[in-house]
Amino acid sequence: MAVSYLNDAFFSRLETLALNLRPDLSGFFGGKHLVRTYGQTVEFADYREYMLGDDIRRIDWNLYSRFEKYFLKLFTDERQMHTQIFLDCSASMGKINPEKGAYAIAVAAALGFLSVHNMDKVSFKMIKEDKLENPFGTIVGKQSFFRAISALEQTAFVDGADISAAISGGIDAGTKDGLSVIISDFFNDNDWKKAIDYLCYKQRQVLLIQVLTPDEVEPVYDGRVNLIDSESADMLDERNMKIRITRSMQLAYADALKDMQAEIKSYCNSRGADFISVCTDRPVEKVLFGELLKTGIMA
Repeated sequence: MAVSYLNDAFFSRLETLALNLRPDLSGFFGGKHLVRTYGQTVEFADYREYMLGDDIRRIDWNLYSRFEKYFLKLFTDERQMHTQIFLDCSASMGKINPEKGAYAIAVAAALGFLSVHNMDKVSFKMIKEDKLENPFGTIVGKQSFFRAISALEQTAFVDGADISAAISGGIDAGTKDGLSVIISDFFNDNDWKKAIDYLCYKQRQVLLIQVLTPDEVEPVYDGRVNLIDSESADMLDERNMKIRITRSMQLAYADALKDMQAEIKSYCNSRGADFISVCTDRPVEKVLFGELLKTGIMA
């Protein structure tokens, strides 16, 4: 049975949150990240409820007569913050443990929902080997968003992922127009550094979210075990091995994990980016309300 975190109750609990831009980015946008100038096209995209300070000329009075609530019309010609969510689709993210993949998808969906809820654009970009897939295009409005996540839940986690090559070589990230999020376990050497450098060069706000399972945070294995690399296609691959797990090895693993996380955090800090590490035994909403509020990306 497929694992899923996404339901109406999940998204309802997110509606009190909002994405928060850096001051130098938010200066480009008015209100909920929309500029106050308009383009030449006026293609209707969605509605949202009126908030204090909104332009009353944009209220849809037909909806008011039906629901006795004020709603504003949104149009695709308005400049919006663009949230780009890069999802590592390698085997280590969900082939062996589907719950890990479902959790990563839930984090991606939550951030995407907050974007469209705040009238911004979002795109889900799938990292597969050294390529980047953008199956849903740029999403505007909740109707398009919910169509996309129905397909997003079917994501297959296979093979490997070259984060650097996929991000720096696969897109024009846009300049100074929003938030870029990389969701991965980062079990792929240091190839994430070039991706951070590229996104920061494009003057985007950058967030790395590491998703780990309890067994990856604190392995409980003991005695003789077969270690098989989930991204290995050949059982004879040199990365696979038979070893005896001892207490000293468990302690060495814990130290190595802490060192890796410290390196990522330090590198992000040096570039003005943010990094958080989350475990799948924590509810996604608590991650958003807790860890992301601390970074200032949530408000």
